[in-house]
Amino acid sequence: MKKMWTADNGDGTYSNPILYTDYSDPDAIRVGEDYFMVASSFCNAPSVPVLHSKDLVNWRVIGYAMEKLPFDTYDKPLHGCGAWAPAIRYHDGVFYVFIPMPDEGIFMVKSRNPFEGWEEPVCVRKVTGWIDPCPFWDDDGQAYMVTAFARSRIGFKSILHLSPLEPDCSGVLGDGKHVFDGNETQPTIEGPKLYKRNGYYYIFAPAGGVKPGWQTVLRSRNIWGPYEEKIVLHQGGSSVNGPHQGAWVDTPSGEDWFLHFQDVGNAGRIVHLQPMRWVDDWPVIGVNADENGCGEPVMQYKKPDVGGEYPICAPEDSDLFEGEKLGMQWQWNANYKKEWYALSDGMLTLYAQNSEKETQTCDVPNLLLQKWPAPQFQITTKLHLAGMKDGDVCGMVSLGGVYTDFAIKQENGEKKLVQRTGEWTKHNETETVCVTLKEDAVYLRMYVEDALKISFAYSTDGTEYVEAGEVIEATPGRWVGVKAGLFAIHEGEGEGGFVKAECFVFEEMK
Repeated sequence: MKKMWTADNGDGTYSNPILYTDYSDPDAIRVGEDYFMVASSFCNAPSVPVLHSKDLVNWRVIGYAMEKLPFDTYDKPLHGCGAWAPAIRYHDGVFYVFIPMPDEGIFMVKSRNPFEGWEEPVCVRKVTGWIDPCPFWDDDGQAYMVTAFARSRIGFKSILHLSPLEPDCSGVLGDGKHVFDGNETQPTIEGPKLYKRNGYYYIFAPAGGVKPGWQTVLRSRNIWGPYEEKIVLHQGGSSVNGPHQGAWVDTPSGEDWFLHFQDVGNAGRIVHLQPMRWVDDWPVIGVNADENGCGEPVMQYKKPDVGGEYPICAPEDSDLFEGEKLGMQWQWNANYKKEWYALSDGMLTLYAQNSEKETQTCDVPNLLLQKWPAPQFQITTKLHLAGMKDGDVCGMVSLGGVYTDFAIKQENGEKKLVQRTGEWTKHNETETVCVTLKEDAVYLRMYVEDALKISFAYSTDGTEYVEAGEVIEATPGRWVGVKAGLFAIHEGEGEGGFVKAECFVFEEMK
């Protein structure tokens, strides 16, 4: 099935963004001829997506660093909490992913083969308010971790901190110390990534805030500082706001590149790829027409020289539910239980989980969700309803700050198509009955227009669709873009029934 967004132009060039998808706070590495990238996932599970590429342009999700968040508190959605900006590194044959949870501490998972999964998380430091950890091994084998701070948890920000680590990264060796204070010149500096080149230690770190900010690089001959500072990438005359937070990677041919995000609101923090070069031992990212050392983002450029051509691809979006496991595009709204769903005979069965009537849709744990793959599209699902019971509510959902669902609700043996809409911070959910259904199967369709408007239609034959419900203007969630998905809950007495989904197909707007 056709992907909604591909960056590879097929002529040796690519267009930004390389991923019009909410892989926020990306970090990446090269190991041999393979590139691996990780991103934030907050309270969703499985947690911290791991993507793979051969050419830095074409990416697919290969797994998740954590199957679940390691605390029972995440059995319910905690919007904006959970797994923040991770870092991925490779050392002595082992892949490491460091994951900050600002309310619980810094965690680490490791693997010898990211295609085969990750070990259980280890707490590197139990602490509140420490974020954005990145490990680093010096030439003498000593390991370190650079971190930032979340003012919302610890009372201050714009400080970078360095801690020595156990060689296996299982814990810190002492308290370490602050190595940079950006309050005066680099406000809100965070997301640090530590590297070494030509005898310099470099900390790549975004500053200035998510949307209006820039990319700063610090350098020093001593890992403990003091550090010089320089802004090396900003929006300039481009359309790419806040170009920052990401990863420096190279190619086997010796080219340098920089991956970063751009916050575009409802679609979340999408991923761009910029050329990078070194001038006087400072990186210059993007294009720098006036040669002042501070670059601007490119929108189209020649692809990285990786020594070969690779197929055009993108992360999965559409799903016909033909596999034995859920596709890598899916995450739940909280830690999940296997009894929530089943896959067989080309169908996804969602078992209606008990939910209190006062629970807003946005706070339901068993929302099965995926990120937007483009700014505009339509999604169609076919639901089989014969297994529903009185009290069940099953259907499609658009999850954001302003959320809405389009669902079948069964009461007294009668099935009605309803739309429920609310705002996750206001507990103001309303319900509108759209139509009564007589059939035991129905097609539901969601339209996403201009990365803003959410609307719905239904069909009983898959050909003629009838618009129903209200058009809703979406807003982002807490640090995340809007997601789309399916759900089945039970708001009545006793146990719920189930609904079967035959497909979840993305297409261009018709």
